[in-house]
Amino acid sequence: MHTVTRRALGGTAAAAALAGLLLTGMTPISPAAGTEQLPELTHDAHEEVGVVEVVLPDQTELDRLVDLGVDLDHAAHLNPDGTITAHAVISEGEAEGLRARGFAVGKTVHDEDDTEAVLAERDAMRTAAAEENAAFAEAAEAATVSDVKIIRADYYTSFGVGYLNVEAKWANGQTATNALTVQRDSGPGTAMGSGGTQSISRFVDASVYLYHRGAAVVQTRPDTVQITSPTGDVATAKVTDWLPIEGEPEVSPDYQSDFITSYLTPTELYDRIHALAAEFPQIAEIVELPKQTNGYRRLAQAVLGSANASRVAIDSRAWGHEGGNGIRIRALNPGAANSPLSVNVTGDDITVSLATNSAGALTSTAAQVVAAINADPAASALVSAYTYRGSTGTGVVAAAGFTALSDGLNAPASVSRDPQTVYAIRIGKVRDGSKPGVLAYAQEHAREWVPPLVTIEAAERLLRNYELDGRTKQLVNNLDIWIVPSVNPDGGHYSFYDFNSQRRNMTNHCPRTGNADFLARNTWGVDNNRNYDTYSLFDGYNGASASCTSDTYAGPSELSEPESANIDWIAANNENIRFAMNLHSSGNYFMWSPGAYITPGRISAPRPTLEQEGYFWGSSSRILTEIKRYRGMSVTPARTGPISDVLYSAAGNSGDMLWYKYGIYAWNFEVGTTFQPPFSNANPNGASAHAESQEYANGLMELFRVAYDFDRDKQRPESTVAVSKSTQAGMVDVKFNATEAASVFYTLDGSKPTYDSTLYASAGIREGGETITVPVGTKIHWFSVDSAGNVEKNYRPDGKSTNHNKLTVTAPQ
Repeated sequence: MHTVTRRALGGTAAAAALAGLLLTGMTPISPAAGTEQLPELTHDAHEEVGVVEVVLPDQTELDRLVDLGVDLDHAAHLNPDGTITAHAVISEGEAEGLRARGFAVGKTVHDEDDTEAVLAERDAMRTAAAEENAAFAEAAEAATVSDVKIIRADYYTSFGVGYLNVEAKWANGQTATNALTVQRDSGPGTAMGSGGTQSISRFVDASVYLYHRGAAVVQTRPDTVQITSPTGDVATAKVTDWLPIEGEPEVSPDYQSDFITSYLTPTELYDRIHALAAEFPQIAEIVELPKQTNGYRRLAQAVLGSANASRVAIDSRAWGHEGGNGIRIRALNPGAANSPLSVNVTGDDITVSLATNSAGALTSTAAQVVAAINADPAASALVSAYTYRGSTGTGVVAAAGFTALSDGLNAPASVSRDPQTVYAIRIGKVRDGSKPGVLAYAQEHAREWVPPLVTIEAAERLLRNYELDGRTKQLVNNLDIWIVPSVNPDGGHYSFYDFNSQRRNMTNHCPRTGNADFLARNTWGVDNNRNYDTYSLFDGYNGASASCTSDTYAGPSELSEPESANIDWIAANNENIRFAMNLHSSGNYFMWSPGAYITPGRISAPRPTLEQEGYFWGSSSRILTEIKRYRGMSVTPARTGPISDVLYSAAGNSGDMLWYKYGIYAWNFEVGTTFQPPFSNANPNGASAHAESQEYANGLMELFRVAYDFDRDKQRPESTVAVSKSTQAGMVDVKFNATEAASVFYTLDGSKPTYDSTLYASAGIREGGETITVPVGTKIHWFSVDSAGNVEKNYRPDGKSTNHNKLTVTAPQ
């Protein structure tokens, strides 16, 4: 489905054949001979998975790699020699499968050891903070130190206005929510309190109290500050000068940022936005999205045997946490000749006594054991059995001791095993749909841990700067902002606690004749960003897989998954939403529609009009400038543009749905250079989740500003015609130019232009406006209209006005 539109997009966009990246003269690698025996491109749960380079000669081979359902981490970089380096998330077995298909598999970029180090860093940071809190509280309890200490007190000026920023720690800050009051003197030798007071509030991250902080305008530079804690203890500190960065600040001097101190699991993300909404109830609320996910839960499973034909797969009837994990099963050699196959159940223990022949040798096949278990009332009440991955089960089952069934889930009890409600925080002083809406959402892909931090940082900035910064108050007062920090909480938890390379949700759609068994547990799930209903796999577009074990599995049908249905629900039920940002990692890309095409021929989903493309580019420039402002990181032009131009086809992605189905200007961040970089990094230009969260939060805040400016845009565009010589006798070449991104409607017969007139089009992919060749003396009549709907000269195309632009073309001198 891809024909419904909620709002007109301003002109007609026809499907066009795409040339793709300009990679010519390359010879594609041919698949190896004997393709019927090629290794399967999937991995069992015991295999380690990493991010590995695959070097491709051209775009055709990249499309072939994508069509195989190989999991790519969004990186597909054009090399100076014309080749492409893609990053594939694969096991060694899958790497062998790619080599057998003729692909050049290179070095490992990121492996599970790297993620373990990141998790250890996260745990160490939290443990150290908690230990510091406990030690401080213990010392205060023993009355050896004051229960409040001032960490820093910084004075600075901006445009002649003085500010004081204070950070302090209170021993009871972990559990008590009190703000602290700072008293100021008004200079050396003056009385404490003569300079006034200010409040500072708790900063809690991932349930760990870090400190109190806050800034305020001061009339004179204080020399000393003092805090008296709620228990009566006192701390004082000298005020120091903070040296400002060169150049004018981008925001008010008392603007607060940098609210992220570690990675956050989906449970922690939801806790964070709930706490924010509770703290700022006048300008924020929590919205429960209508579709609950399956939940972080699975059946308990086991596989008996080692050879495929003799393996027996077992699934519990109950979820693992609801009793399945307590079941055990064994295959017993009775130790006697001519014994029959039988099944006995004692409590939650199932014993399968295998049949023997006259020589006492075991004779029960896997198919017979499966049938016996399923026919036994007591056993079948606990479990169901099946042959391994569609095998006929003709192999003889070997005796084995008790094997415990397990759901394979390792998250602590604090992670719910129930169906999960997905939460959004809605920020705005007016949240009734009357203000322009913006949607930001992250973690469609579970293993992408940095993008959710970007959304939390942006939410914190919006709420905590509301009373401090006029520009932030402008945004909150005039926009309706939806932030979904984790679209895919089940997969997110699985990535943190069980399998860090998990991309998809946790729903197992594999049939038992396929990979539904315990050994395949890391291959299940639907790629949420291939499950939407616009230019999807089901419409014939490339870049998604029908295989339930592929990391680009599109699901059994469009919008089959609650995760994707929730995003569709937000757009369908909030017609005021005009802008959206889908946050992914990695690769430092910035992209928009079209995001899918059909091969061969690379037939694209309809391209935006020239005006729409201009608006995407213009807004992108603003957003990317703010990202660069943080530490100088540039998203390059080569990684900016429509998805199908700079990356590869991604059928059924959410950005295409929002743009084509709902008319929402929708972008995609690809944050950073890897999924799970170290949180902090000594190299300021290196991979760092902290730095990436801050720079891309800058970009997200600028998107809010783009939305604000769009709603208030009353500036009418102006357009002109540029005439140049043509190679054809008696003809001239004509191009339209406009002062901003605008649609130009024109006629060449002197008639009045309307919205039904010809729309000035693009010359091609990333090439600007087309060149029109017309005879000398042609009467061109035209007008322009910008993305906000402002019409040049206030011309009314459907009325009686005649104040459109007119030009009779003459030959250039």
